[in-house]
Amino acid sequence: VQLQASGGGLVQPGGSLRLSCTVSGRLSDYYGIGWFRQAPGAEREFVAGIFWRDGSTGYTDSVKGRFTISRDTAKNTVYLEMNSLKPEDTAVYYCAQQRRSTIAIQKSPSEYNYWGQGTQVTVSS
Repeated sequence: VQLQASGGGLVQPGGSLRLSCTVSGRLSDYYGIGWFRQAPGAEREFVAGIFWRDGSTGYTDSVKGRFTISRDTAKNTVYLEMNSLKPEDTAVYYCAQQRRSTIAIQKSPSEYNYWGQGTQVTVSS
């Protein structure tokens, strides 16, 4: 399994970005894909996740109403649409695949065993 994240960049506060995560060799429709982020000096934190099988999602509270996760099963790609960006959203964003099939999207990084390389998102004026 390989994951390739892209789409990061520099954006002003209030702006938007769309991240993409292309997955090759994914194991099953029952494994979720998550987006995480890590700011300098901080722990990696869950942002949003989605299941291939039915598109059900999960979000961390700080991004609800601003970020939207979606998937294109034909392209094996998961997207993270980020709107109303804030300086505190600045981080390296990673996508990852869960290590097992679960009912709900998992929020702990330890539940993921395949990771993409990360893409930098900087929100600054």
